[in-house]
Amino acid sequence: MIKFSLRCDKDHEFDGWFDSNAGFEQQRKRGFVTCPHCNSPRVEKSLMAPQVTTARQSEAALAETRKQVMANLKKLRDVVTEKGENVGSRFAEEARKIHYGETTNRLVYGEANREQVEGLIDDGIAVAPLPVLPDDAN
Repeated sequence: MIKFSLRCDKDHEFDGWFDSNAGFEQQRKRGFVTCPHCNSPRVEKSLMAPQVTTARQSEAALAETRKQVMANLKKLRDVVTEKGENVGSRFAEEARKIHYGETTNRLVYGEANREQVEGLIDDGIAVAPLPVLPDDAN
């Protein structure tokens, strides 16, 4: 993907992402590229400086993204374990009862083997594993 700095005939500046220069030109000629400010289809590429990313910057960005993902996974797990009921090895059974309205609709978590999880999914019951995070071992 290529990011272009664009400008319409009314001097509004904005960015657009395209698969190639040819892709931009094709979409522009067909009227698919319009200014988000005034909806003008008269759009041209404006001057832009290339963005060069060093390996060190890439590593830092990746580390920050990883940190954010881990924090979000921890929040998700914490919400489930704080607000949900741990039903242990009865997880598949309880999930089915909830799904079929045989018991109170509530948030549950617990343990299930691969066969049980596949059976729940086959029955249309949404399940997801709780993440085990690197910090859990510390």
